[in-house]
Amino acid sequence: ASSLVVFISPPTPPGTMRALLACRSLPAWLSGCTFRVCGRQPGGRCGSSWHKPKGHPAGVQVYNSLTRNKEPLVLAEPVTASWYCCGPTVYDEAHLGHASSYVRFDILRRILTKIFGIDVIMVMVITDIDDKIIKRANELNISSTVLSRMYEEDFKQDMACLKVLPPTVYMRVTDNIPKIVAFIERIIHNGHAYSTSTGNVYFDIQSIGSQYGKFVGICADTAGETTAGDKKHIRDFALWKASKPNEPSWISPWGKGRPGWHIECSTIASSVFGNKLDIHSGGIDLAFPHHENEIAQCEAYHQCEQWGNYFLHSGHLHLKGSEEKMSKSLKNYITIKNFLEKFSADQFRMFCLLSKYRSAVEYSDASMAEAGNLLHSISAFIDDASAYMRGQLICPPVDETLLWERLNATKVNVQAAFADDFDTPGATDSIMNLIHHGNRQLQAVAKEGDYPRSPAVFGAIISYLERFLDVVGISLGQSQVVQAANQSSVTLHSVAEQLVGFRQEVRKYALAVDDQELASGEGRELSQEEKQKLRERRKQMLSERQPLLQACDLLRQDLRAIGINIKDRGATSSWEMMEQLTKVKVKPDY
Repeated sequence: ASSLVVFISPPTPPGTMRALLACRSLPAWLSGCTFRVCGRQPGGRCGSSWHKPKGHPAGVQVYNSLTRNKEPLVLAEPVTASWYCCGPTVYDEAHLGHASSYVRFDILRRILTKIFGIDVIMVMVITDIDDKIIKRANELNISSTVLSRMYEEDFKQDMACLKVLPPTVYMRVTDNIPKIVAFIERIIHNGHAYSTSTGNVYFDIQSIGSQYGKFVGICADTAGETTAGDKKHIRDFALWKASKPNEPSWISPWGKGRPGWHIECSTIASSVFGNKLDIHSGGIDLAFPHHENEIAQCEAYHQCEQWGNYFLHSGHLHLKGSEEKMSKSLKNYITIKNFLEKFSADQFRMFCLLSKYRSAVEYSDASMAEAGNLLHSISAFIDDASAYMRGQLICPPVDETLLWERLNATKVNVQAAFADDFDTPGATDSIMNLIHHGNRQLQAVAKEGDYPRSPAVFGAIISYLERFLDVVGISLGQSQVVQAANQSSVTLHSVAEQLVGFRQEVRKYALAVDDQELASGEGRELSQEEKQKLRERRKQMLSERQPLLQACDLLRQDLRAIGINIKDRGATSSWEMMEQLTKVKVKPDY
C-alpha cells in the first residue's frame, strides 16, 4: 500500500478526508492509499511555493488556485494576457455544465478587455482523439474523425448561440501530433519520463519530488509502493499510449500509438506561449489530476520552477436538489440546444452573473425566472428613462443631485467589484441599486404640469447601464429568444471538412513524385545515367497523375461556385465558407 501526505489547511473541517476520498476527479491509484493530513500552510506545502511574477500589474486581484488566495494579477507583457483554456472533448453535444464554465470565463475575459484594457490572447484546445471519442464512433459505426469534426462544429455553434467570444485560436490535438511526440522526447531527455517495452511512455512523478502536488498537495512516500502494469510507480501517468487494434494511431519513436490526455494541453499551450503562461482556466474538476499533470509536464519540459502563474477554476453547475455536478456520465444533464428552446442566452448570462465564477451554482426554472426578472427590470427602467427624456413620461421634480451621486458611486462600486476577483454579484447588486433609485424618481403624475425636467442625468444612467451590459455580453436590444444552431449547418460543415480532407490526400499523392525520387537515391550520389532515368520516370509519373490534379482543380472550382473556397498551401489546405468566412485547416494524418 502507498502512503500519501495530503495538504489541507488547518483547522481541518469535519468530513474533509471523507469528501476527498469520495471525490470523483481523483484517479484510481488514490483508492488504495493511506492518507494523513499535512498541517503546513500554503507556500510550505508539497508542490513548492508560488512566486509572484515580475511584470505589469493588470489592476485586478484574482483568486489563484495555486495559492488558494487572492493575488494581484501581474502580466508578463504590458496590457496583454496570455490565456490557455481547456476545451471540449468532442464526442457528444455540450450541456449546461459546459456552458456555465465557458460563459463565466467569457464574462471574465470581457471584463479584462473592456474594463481593464487588457488584450487577451486565448488558446483553446479541441480534444479530437480520446477513449470516449473512439467508443462513441464505434457505436455509431463511423470514423473518429467524422464524429469529432461533427461535434466540434456543434460545440462552436452552441458557443455562438450563448454569445461566448471565440478564442484567438482553436487548436486540434490531431493537428499537433508531431509537436506532442517532440514534447515527450524532450521530457524523456530531461530525465522525467520513460518508455516501456510495450510502447507506452509514462511521466516519472518521483523524478520531480516535491514539485508535484500544487493543487491537492499530495506528497509521495514511495516506500513500499507497488507498481501497476508496466509503470515504475503506480502514480506515473501516460504521455503516450501504445496502439490497440482498430484504434487511430500515429507513428512515434516508441511505435504506433496516440497521446495521453494531459500531454495534449501542455504541448499546445507551450507551442504558443513558451515557458511562461499568465492565466490557465478550466472547471474545478480539472484541477487534479489534469492541471496538476499539465504543470508537471511543462516544468519538466521547460526546466522551470513556475510555468503557469495563475490558475482560475470555475465551480460546478448542478441541478436543484442534487449535489452531483451536471455531467454526461451521470446522465443528469440538459443540452445547450434544449435549454435555448426554453430560455435565452441573456437569461443564462444573467444567471451566471448572480454567482461568483468559482462557486458552485444551482440550476432550476426558478433561478432562470429570477435572471429573467432582473433583465426585465433593467429593460423596463431603460424604456421609462428614455420615455422621460423624450418628454413622453411626466414626473414630479427629480432629485438630480441624488441621481448624479448614485451614478458616480455605482461606477466606483462596479469598478471595485470587478477588480476584486471579478465579483459579478457585487457589481450586479450595484447596478440594480442604481435602477432602484432611478425608478423612485420616475413616478408618473396623473395631471400634466409645467414640472422642471432633468433629462441629462437619466441619459447618463442609460449610457452607463448599456455600457455595463455590453461589458458582460448582454444585449437587450436584440431578441431574447435565441434558437439553437441549425443542424443542417453542422452537417454541411462536416461534409465539407471530409471532402476537402479527401481531396487533399489525392492531391498529396499526385504531387509526391519528388519524395519517391529522393527515396530512390537511398542517400548515395547518383550517376548521370541514373539521374536521367529518374528525370524520365518523374516526367512519366507527372503525366500519369496529371488527371488527378486536374480533378482536384475542377472540384475546387465547383465548390467555390457554391460558396466553399479552398486554398492550397503545400501540405496544408484551408477552406472557408465565403459568406461566413469561417476558416478551417485540414492537415494530413501522421
